Amino acid sequence: MSTQGWLVDRQARLRAFDRRRPWVMDTLVAVPIVLFSIPDVIEKPLPATIATLVQLPPLYWRRRFPFPAFLVTAAIDVILGWLDVSVGAGVILLVMYFGVASRGAWRSLAWASGITVALLLAEIYIFGPVAQDRTLTSLLALGMAVAALASGVAVRTRRAYLIALEDRAARLEIERDQQARLAVADERARVAREMHDIVGHHVSVIVGLADGGATLARSRQEQTAEPLRLIGETGRQALAELRRVLAVLRGENADPQLRPQPGIDDLDRLLPSVRAAGLPVTYSTSGELHTLGKGLQLAVYRIVQEALTNILKHAGPGAVADISLVSSGGEVRVRVRDNGHGAPAAPSHGLLGMRERAAMYGGVVTAGPAEQGWVVDVVLKEPA
Repeated sequence: MSTQGWLVDRQARLRAFDRRRPWVMDTLVAVPIVLFSIPDVIEKPLPATIATLVQLPPLYWRRRFPFPAFLVTAAIDVILGWLDVSVGAGVILLVMYFGVASRGAWRSLAWASGITVALLLAEIYIFGPVAQDRTLTSLLALGMAVAALASGVAVRTRRAYLIALEDRAARLEIERDQQARLAVADERARVAREMHDIVGHHVSVIVGLADGGATLARSRQEQTAEPLRLIGETGRQALAELRRVLAVLRGENADPQLRPQPGIDDLDRLLPSVRAAGLPVTYSTSGELHTLGKGLQLAVYRIVQEALTNILKHAGPGAVADISLVSSGGEVRVRVRDNGHGAPAAPSHGLLGMRERAAMYGGVVTAGPAEQGWVVDVVLKEPA
């Protein structure tokens, strides 16, 4: 792990621990201050003990409110100075000053600097006058104040540096995710091109052969002309759908919704191709189906289409399908039944797709064997 990573990791762990148990860090600061006050407590037990206890509470909220905690400590220090009770020789004041330097606003730091210098000099010259070497003592006190200021500013700078490192790491992670998404998009575009080249070519060949066969059958007045024509039309529809889906995969600017989506009316164009494939289909409707929303009509169309596809694949020869669409009471019921002897393989991707479409409209899909054949029963709710 690099130095930057190590620093970020340690800082993150320390912050997490501090958020869970803030009193631990505050107590670690308070304990040495209490120990430093022991000589004064021994000399003046009662007043020194009271003075120490009075000055401890601001230590526990100095990080959230550095300047107010400093002002409270400074006020207590002035009162104790007038009462001639010296505790810790200004150590608590310097700790508070360090807190303002590391966390407070710059304007607050300027005020705290002036107050700190004034109080330190007042303790030397007024509250507890030093008999000898006042100048040297004053310089030492000011040096301690400068050290507290420098340490606080250094901690502030280091914290800002670590925050900048965390932001940079977050940006790098975002950029990495973006690069991964771009790579996925490129791969999807490549797959789309391959699908277009391979599937599009074969479907185009099928359409061409079907159109040629239909033309030849019509010239010979054969009955196979109509099925061949339907094969060609179905192939062209498949090519159009394939190009539309691949345009979405390739991220092209063309809006796929500009092309009308199939609805209930399009079932009249779907069923002839199914009948031509050898599956007799009966179709009945009830209710105001044409007033349904486009999304709900699309779901109905796809469910019927998938159910008929499963019948063609699994029902076997001689099967007959029956489709019933009923709209009433804010619900649409789609029922597709056959009398074949087969059943879709479980789990069927088609059935999963039906359930996903039904879930979009709060619907329920029931699919399973009937007395004879297979039945798909779907209930969809009309949007409010």
